[in-house]
Amino acid sequence: MKVLFGCLFSAFLTGICYFSFAQTKPSAIQGKVLMEDNTAAEAATIVLLRAADSSVVNSGLADKTGAFSFSGIKPDTYLLLATSIGSSKAYTAHYKVNEGQSITVANIILKLINSQLKQVDIIARKPYIEVKPGKIIVNMQSSILSEGNSAYDILRQSPGVHVNSGSEMLSIVGRQPALITIDGKPTGLTGDDLTNLLRSMQSSTIEQIEMISSTSAKYDASGGGIINIILKKGKNIGANGSVVIGGGYGKYYKSRAGISFNNRGAKINIFGNYTFDNNKTDRTITTNRNINYNDVLSNYDVKYYNTQKTQAHNFILGADYSISKTQTIGIQANGIIKNDSFDKDNNLRITNQGQLDSVIIAKSNLDRGSSYLNYNVNYNAALSKAGDNLSADFNYSTYNRHSNEFITNNFYTPEGQTYRDPLLLENLSPSNIHIWTSKIDFIHPFSKTERLEAGVKYTHTESNNNLIFGAKLNNTYQADPTVSNRFIYTERISYGYLNYINKVGKFEFTAGLRAEKTSTNSNTVAITTLNNAENSNDYFNLFPQGQINYQANNKNTFNLSYNKGIHRPAYEDINPFLYYTDLYDYRSGNPHLKPEYTHAFQLTHTYNQSLLTTLYYNLTNDAYDFPVYSQNDSSKVNVMSNKNFGRIKAFGASVYTPVRFNSWWSGNFYLDASLQRYKAYAINGTFNKAMQDIIFNTTQTFTISSTISAEVFGKYESPTIYGINQIKQSYLMNAGISKQLFNKRGNIKLSINDIFNTDRERYHVLYQNVDLTGVNKRESRIARINFTYRFGKSTVKSVPKRQTGSDDEQRRTGN
Repeated sequence: MKVLFGCLFSAFLTGICYFSFAQTKPSAIQGKVLMEDNTAAEAATIVLLRAADSSVVNSGLADKTGAFSFSGIKPDTYLLLATSIGSSKAYTAHYKVNEGQSITVANIILKLINSQLKQVDIIARKPYIEVKPGKIIVNMQSSILSEGNSAYDILRQSPGVHVNSGSEMLSIVGRQPALITIDGKPTGLTGDDLTNLLRSMQSSTIEQIEMISSTSAKYDASGGGIINIILKKGKNIGANGSVVIGGGYGKYYKSRAGISFNNRGAKINIFGNYTFDNNKTDRTITTNRNINYNDVLSNYDVKYYNTQKTQAHNFILGADYSISKTQTIGIQANGIIKNDSFDKDNNLRITNQGQLDSVIIAKSNLDRGSSYLNYNVNYNAALSKAGDNLSADFNYSTYNRHSNEFITNNFYTPEGQTYRDPLLLENLSPSNIHIWTSKIDFIHPFSKTERLEAGVKYTHTESNNNLIFGAKLNNTYQADPTVSNRFIYTERISYGYLNYINKVGKFEFTAGLRAEKTSTNSNTVAITTLNNAENSNDYFNLFPQGQINYQANNKNTFNLSYNKGIHRPAYEDINPFLYYTDLYDYRSGNPHLKPEYTHAFQLTHTYNQSLLTTLYYNLTNDAYDFPVYSQNDSSKVNVMSNKNFGRIKAFGASVYTPVRFNSWWSGNFYLDASLQRYKAYAINGTFNKAMQDIIFNTTQTFTISSTISAEVFGKYESPTIYGINQIKQSYLMNAGISKQLFNKRGNIKLSINDIFNTDRERYHVLYQNVDLTGVNKRESRIARINFTYRFGKSTVKSVPKRQTGSDDEQRRTGN
């Protein structure tokens, strides 16, 4: 392992050195356009395109010698397109341009054609990773390894994203919980429900993922930043689309098929996609718990294994209509309908003083189905040429789940003989959530460099959960009144914000204040009315946020930011249900759980829009988002729950850089090194521990030919802590190869995830009277093959663009 990490780290240092000493590219592009017979292609049209999005930067005509030149261009990455009547189009490779020099490209050769000139098709490949101050962008279509994976799996290998142990919570910088949004709109889901949603979203439906570490007051207060998933929506004029089919195999089968379409006209754009997944996977969890009670050492060792069959339907359907040149209205419906079937096998071995006492084997079948549906209406209006803009969004989301599990517990002596009748249990936990959200945003520019943003938002959430748990007596399942109940939760949040932005010389300032009023009401309705409980909570918070951006020159940008954020408990974390794992292990909610608050400071340096260096410090109060165990030594029962444990301090630095070694080999490197300190409040004991956390990942891309490319991804994380959990080191490696077919309209990709089958979570807990060791291993070594074919027009034309005075922010919110 040390050798592997040493090699990866050496590659990282090599890349940094190569990047630092590489010669700069030119700031002007010139060359010649010739015909096949080497005569000058006089009057040929040459178009300079920005490689990132194929937008037109400049155009011109070749002179009588076929020569052309573009000078005074901004630093960026470009490609050239040459056309002439009677000839086929020709375009070049990408050229990265820096200021102060020039380059002469190879001669562009035009070939004569007999038929009339057809439409110009431009298929430009964006870089896999783009960086901007406070933001990293991952482009799905540019990654071989993303194909066939879920949004959750893609995020796990994205630079700057960390998956916290146990809770599977996603974070960006310093392990702070990130707000997950889809097209700029929060999902409204939390905990396991959110994780399951991300596992159901396939890469074929996603265009980009943005990791935004520095946000303004315009966005929901999140100390851990925002992970924004941007769904695909056609941008080209005309009718077009794609079909995707794929399959894979690890221990079990994987299959998927999907179609996307887009029909954009001058006034209306209709778009949609549908993906069907049919997968089988497995998971193994082993835990070893040591209990010392009355001078007797007991060991409760569990091996849990399940297989899971999943069928998921993922769809989007929407339309945008241009009411006028300045007004657009859109509607969209998207959702995921999912059915899961689990076969569980839980083997518990109880040992006292080193001698096997008994074995309990629990087998169960779980049928679970869920549906997440979201309906959106949005409106955008440019109110003036100066940049006044009004936008509005109205969302209704619903999440429904049924979960029916029937468990059989069998009891055996060390010799394998049964010592009591089987215990049959029923575990039913249906749930439904309804979320209404409305928001209005307004932008008023005072000048070209100064503007004010303001907005209001209201969210209303209703969550209704039932738990019916009990044993089978006299051939009838009877609900246990000490466990079974109904939990009703209502949450209302009112938001308002002001955001001031001004640019003075090389400085750009952003100062904002967000106010949030939260009202919650929870009601636990037990079978025995004496156990009913109601709890209400109202609180008001102000969230100041500020940024200073300094553009030192064309290559160097510095950004200093501060954010105060809030992370509210997941619905399941405040639900007082006692969730059954086995007869000696449970998970419980905490209705008295309070939000945690984070103060986040960042200093970021961006060099040449590629090398990104960040220093950060985060302070989190009332931290709760990690498991805490409570063990009864007498009964041997262990209950896992969340509580406002204490305070977290995180100091760290991260570096991201892309490196082009030569014309066929490029890579990107990410390194995050931090010190994490967890300190418990006095009520939770004397826990006070700090430990380093080093994360390194790299993606290497190889261009084998004009139609064949390959990728290799590697990731390493050092031993660290997560709350009271001591986490062991982890590492994995993925690889893939891609071949373009059918005049580059088709693409076939073969990939293998976790080649060495090392992706697993290993942890140890030594807290108060709890001594627990565990390993959590999902099926991860999977080979996949996927085929994509694009059909219809891919003509690039000028699509009307709304000028709002805040175009980047509008794009992030999906308006």
